Amino acid sequence: VANEGGKHWTVNEVRALIRIWSDKNILQQLEGTVRNKRIFEQVAARLQKFGIDRDWKQCRTKYKNLKHEYKSVKSAQDSGSTSKSMKFFNELDAILGHSTMEQASKSDNDESERPPEWTEAKSEKDSIG
Repeated sequence: VANEGGKHWTVNEVRALIRIWSDKNILQQLEGTVRNKRIFEQVAARLQKFGIDRDWKQCRTKYKNLKHEYKSVKSAQDSGSTSKSMKFFNELDAILGHSTMEQASKSDNDESERPPEWTEAKSEKDSIG
């Protein structure tokens, strides 16, 4: 995993990157493109507002590395291994979990995995208020 630019990312910098990455607008743009320089220029500009000085290449490299690490941890977990983990797994799972799940199982079995009380409890609350 390349450490481009030689400057190590701090926890706060990674958190800020993930926060920007989780923006629906950015997510949608990243989903449909391979040539994403323009998107990462936006990401770098937004990091700049937090006082984080990273260029688009550093942002893209970090994004790719985080995504790769997440996928390897996720597939290890899916195969029953709990030995593999990473620092920002939960944050990335919130962003990437849905899309990797959809790709992994194209059938409509996500309804059966959700406890029935979730859907019913929500509709009861709506009728009480």
